[in-house]
Amino acid sequence: MPIAEKYLTNRVTGEIGQASAIYFPTTEAEVIGVIQKVARDQQQLITIGGHTGLSGATFPDDHQVLMSLEKLNRILKLDPETLTLTVEAGVTIAQISDFLAETPYFYAPDPGSKAASIGGNAATNAGGMRAVKYGVTRDHIQAMRVILADGRKLEVGSINRKDSSGYDLKDLFIGSEGTLGVITALDLKVQPKPKFSRDILLGFESLTALAPKVFEILDSGLVPATLEFFERDSMAYAERGLQLAFPDLAGQAFLLITLDGNSESELTAALAELASLTEHVMVLSDETVRQTVWQLRGAIVSSVEMVSRQEPLDVVVPINQVAPTILALKSMVDKAGLSAVFFGHAGDGNIHANIIKNQLSDQDWTEKLARLLDDLYAYIAKIGGKPSAEHGIGLLKKAHFQKHVGVAELQAMKAIKQVFDPENRLNPGKIFD
Repeated sequence: MPIAEKYLTNRVTGEIGQASAIYFPTTEAEVIGVIQKVARDQQQLITIGGHTGLSGATFPDDHQVLMSLEKLNRILKLDPETLTLTVEAGVTIAQISDFLAETPYFYAPDPGSKAASIGGNAATNAGGMRAVKYGVTRDHIQAMRVILADGRKLEVGSINRKDSSGYDLKDLFIGSEGTLGVITALDLKVQPKPKFSRDILLGFESLTALAPKVFEILDSGLVPATLEFFERDSMAYAERGLQLAFPDLAGQAFLLITLDGNSESELTAALAELASLTEHVMVLSDETVRQTVWQLRGAIVSSVEMVSRQEPLDVVVPINQVAPTILALKSMVDKAGLSAVFFGHAGDGNIHANIIKNQLSDQDWTEKLARLLDDLYAYIAKIGGKPSAEHGIGLLKKAHFQKHVGVAELQAMKAIKQVFDPENRLNPGKIFD
C-alpha cells in the first residue's frame, strides 16, 4: 500500500520525501518489534507523533522506515494521590485536556497545536502559552518509558518529588527529537486548577510601543499565566483562516494576558495595573469573545500556511532582550525585502516570526531567506539566545545550530548519540550531522 503523502511531506518546505515502509504499532511490544526488525534489516527509523512539527524533524530524506505512534493513544491512569497522569506517547494534547476537563486537575503546558502528541511534545520540549508561569514540557514529565535502538526498554525518571540518584537520564531524552530512543509512555505531573482566571487584551499603536511594556510587566512582580504578543496583520491571517472576527479594539500590536490564582481580589487589582499600560483595553469577560480571541491566536501559523509558503522561527532570548530583539528582527526582515508576521510567548523570551514568501519567485525567496537567516541567527547567538525554544532543530535549523553551538557542546552531544545509538539508526541526520 502506498504511504500516505502526509507522512512524507515536509510541512514547511512542501518537499515530498521517500520512505521504505510505515508502521502503526498499537502496543509497546509492537514498537519493540518494529525497532528490532529495523535493526535486523540494517535500516534507519523515524518516529512520528502528531505530524505537527515545524522543523523537518520527521521528514524522511533517504528512504528511512517510518513509525507513527498515533495508535498508541491510551490514557492509562490518573492518580490523584501523586498528582500523576499516565499516558501513552500518541495521546494528543486535546485528549489530555478533554480527559481532565471534568476533574479538579489540569496539565499546564499549552502548545499551539492541540493535535500534537505528548510524545512529540516531549521530544521537542514543547513550551506553549502558559510557560511563563508554569514552565515547559520538561517541567511536567516525571517519568518515561523509552525503547532504545536495540529494542531494550529503559525507564527514566520517577514519580518521586526529589531524586538525586545518579545521572538524570530522563532529561537526556526530552528534547532529543527521536535521535536517542523512542518514547512510549509518560507519567505527567498534573495540578489543581486555579479557582479564578481572567483574560485581558491590550492594544498598542505598534510593536515599538508594545515591546517595552513586556519587560515592564515582568519587572512589576506580576506573574501572568500567559503573556502573548501579536500584530494585527497576524490576526488578519487567522480571521480569514477561521472565518472569525477579532474584537473591535484599537491598535496595531496587542498583548493577550491571562492571570490566574485563588484570590479574586488580587486578580482584580492585577487587571487594573495592566489596564494602566495603555488606553486601549478590553477585559475578556464574555466567554464567547474570549474563546474567539484564543482560537485566533492559536491559528496564526496554520492560517499563514493556507496562503503562502513560510519559514517559521521560534528563537528564544534572555528575558531582558525580548523587547529589543522583537524590534531588531522586524528591522532585519524589512531590510531583506521580505514579509513576516510576528507573535509569540513574550513572557519567556520565545519570539515567533513567520517569514512569508508571498509572490516572490523561488529563486528570490531562496536567496533572500538565506541571507536573512544567516544574519538573524548570528544576531540571536550574539545576544545569548538560541535558535529554537520549542520547535526543535530537525533539518531546517541544523546548519545554523551547528554554526553557533560551542565546539565542546556539539562534541558532547555527538558522544551521547554514539552511546545510545551507535549504529545511527534513530532519526539520522537531525539536529547535527
